[in-house]
Amino acid sequence: MEALVNLDYVRVEQAIQYLETNYRRQPALAEVAQAVGLSEFHFQRLFTRWAGISPKRFLQFLTKEGAKELLQRTNVLEAAYGVGLSGPGRLHDLMIATEAVTPGQARNQGRGMTISYGFGETPFGQALIGLTPRGICFLGFVEQDPHLTLTMLQDEWPLATLEHAPEQVNQIFSSIFSIDSVSAPLPIHLKGTNFQLKVWEALLRIPAGSAATYEEIAIALGQPTAMRAVGAAVGQNPIAYLIPCHRVIHKIGTFGKYRYGSARKKALLIWEAASVESP
Repeated sequence: MEALVNLDYVRVEQAIQYLETNYRRQPALAEVAQAVGLSEFHFQRLFTRWAGISPKRFLQFLTKEGAKELLQRTNVLEAAYGVGLSGPGRLHDLMIATEAVTPGQARNQGRGMTISYGFGETPFGQALIGLTPRGICFLGFVEQDPHLTLTMLQDEWPLATLEHAPEQVNQIFSSIFSIDSVSAPLPIHLKGTNFQLKVWEALLRIPAGSAATYEEIAIALGQPTAMRAVGAAVGQNPIAYLIPCHRVIHKIGTFGKYRYGSARKKALLIWEAASVESP
């Protein structure tokens, strides 16, 4: 079943990449289906099952106007603090409780700490979660080589001991990506500078199905000229998806880059937007 979930996303990602390249021509369904090696019928079913919207609607989101639509949905930084994913259908209410390490702990770089880790399947491909006794300290998507994602976790906590604990981590995957409600806040364990922590907290205020600009976040932090610093902090977010750095896009209405690939960023944004729109 997990392999099937991952294969579904791989096909969808291929379609997104094809649409990214060719959206100005508005390619027909048959053309996109052929590009990913499926019949029209099976591609339409697969894509709609995964995204909750048709390939045609998804194509509309890939334009600048689609990005601007996400920016217009709400005054995102006035949303209630701590709201992660809220919406009907596949999305469930997900509350997040953050705990930052102390400066001393940060300097220790994880010395004496054991981090449990494991890989799992998500609607957006395979991912890796790292878990300390205080909460999730890392969530990263696998692009090609799982070992590279594991190296990213080790780089975040270079002196910590990593312990493969798939059964323990699978429970966390279920809590994040299942459709069932979460009864208690999901703890995340953050290591960063004071400025980074403030930026990441601001990201948690952006509701699913919406987006914010780097400028909006800088203004919300009371540092309107710090857009570059905000961008750097967004790019260094160690906990993808839960701290939704994918919801930050450019003021001009383009989606921008993403640590785990532009196709996955668009997939995350449009999957969320479609789920919020669903009746």
